[in-house]
Amino acid sequence: MAFGFSYVGLIYLIMLMLPNLLWTKNQPKNYEKYAGNEKKILVFLERTGEVLVSCLVLIFSDFNIKPWSPWSWWLLLSFLLMVCYELYWVRYFRSEKTMGDFYSSFLGLPVAGATLPVAAFFLLAVYGRNPALMAAVILLGIGHIGIHLMHRKEVVGE
Repeated sequence: MAFGFSYVGLIYLIMLMLPNLLWTKNQPKNYEKYAGNEKKILVFLERTGEVLVSCLVLIFSDFNIKPWSPWSWWLLLSFLLMVCYELYWVRYFRSEKTMGDFYSSFLGLPVAGATLPVAAFFLLAVYGRNPALMAAVILLGIGHIGIHLMHRKEVVGE
């Protein structure tokens, strides 16, 4: 693991944050009703993972583009997942913005708004061979995907 600025990490964080900033003005109908029901342990894991991932992805140069090797496929696949994440958001912003739209699947992946970026950051950690980011992404995934699955279950149950 090599300390140093990661421009790839910055690009990923921008791809992650921009749609989320737009989302704050386009939240699904009745979102507040569900947000209050989140399990505290999942929220703790999600927040801890968010902070760790955001920091780690910037302070290790392991994630920057290197000469082509078989490991480069991990970066390419990771980036494709981030592109799919952006497409998921395009679909959401064009929808009626219901809870069902927000917690929907995309390309067969359940709760795509949570699954796609978590998978992308995990594959970025594989590409960079960075166990610290892998561990942080696992914490994030448990919390973030867990919360999204819980909400989806509540929405489907209505």
